[in-house]
Amino acid sequence: MTKIKSTKIRLGISIGDPNGIGVEVILKTLSDSRLLELFTPVIFGGKSIILDQVKALQIQDVKFNFIDSVEAVKNGQINVVTVCDEEFKYNFGQESKEAGNISFQSLSAAVASLKANDVDALVTAPINKNAIQSADFGFPGHTEYLQSQDEASDSLMLMLSESARIGVVTGHVPLNEVGSNLSAELILAKLTILNKSLKEDFSIRKPKIAVMGLNPHAGDNGLLGKEEQEIIVPAINQAKSIGILAFGPYAADGFFGSSTYTQFDGILAMYHDQGLIPAKSFSFGSGVNFTAGLSFVRTSPDHGTAFEIAGQGVANESSFRTALYSAAELCKNRELNIELAEGALVVNKSRN
Repeated sequence: MTKIKSTKIRLGISIGDPNGIGVEVILKTLSDSRLLELFTPVIFGGKSIILDQVKALQIQDVKFNFIDSVEAVKNGQINVVTVCDEEFKYNFGQESKEAGNISFQSLSAAVASLKANDVDALVTAPINKNAIQSADFGFPGHTEYLQSQDEASDSLMLMLSESARIGVVTGHVPLNEVGSNLSAELILAKLTILNKSLKEDFSIRKPKIAVMGLNPHAGDNGLLGKEEQEIIVPAINQAKSIGILAFGPYAADGFFGSSTYTQFDGILAMYHDQGLIPAKSFSFGSGVNFTAGLSFVRTSPDHGTAFEIAGQGVANESSFRTALYSAAELCKNRELNIELAEGALVVNKSRN
């Protein structure tokens, strides 16, 4: 799933929860025809779902290629593969099982096309994590579902911005369970994924990674908690022993409050809010969520369904636009590094 079939990258797009702002930010982004010169969008949705929003948003002079199969995708057009219930009626801002089912239909169809190499990457609009729950989707969010579909042993939520790349050891875990979920083995596994991604997805040859502490003041030498001494430091030392340039643990407040974070290529936080609060402070509305560690590229905007403004036509599409750009760039980086690795292998064989 890493081999790009042509120079024009195909980006599969799942529409998320239709009662949120997903379809709105997708359409606002793709209404700029210049994007079609960079990649070919393939939306997995439904004709009426799309056209109802086109009318409501008063989007003009935008043409769609409505198709029943990815085999009919055309470059230079906004392709919409029909996979969802055409009888859906929008009820903006309201959680509903029907909307959740549609978000899953879109996501599962996009993933199936990704597995079949019919699209080169996946960009996901926000889901409602409760509405989407079903016998087919029993996961806390996109990340865990995609990891399962990829049959990957692990993955890493990595928030991207111009200021930093921030990953989290424990993702969608209640705060009072973070400490019991931490282990040196888990931290080392996340460091390994982050190090590999920084090299292969971002073309950084020798990435430097900062590791956050768990407790205030990074435990203050054990006074405020033992996790740094007993779990985090051993993980950092193990990472160094296998060639990963990991440093820390750092107290998160001083680390992000000063310019220290600018000295690193990647940052590993211990839990969700420790990483995502600075990430969204740096770039809320334009940041990107990237799932590192998968065999395919997946990005999403840094916001949720935004039910409170859904249907009002005021949603900002900047983050979704950046997610599309990032997916295309990551595909190209990954392909380039595969080619470089294959070239190096050929050279090394010729010398033996």
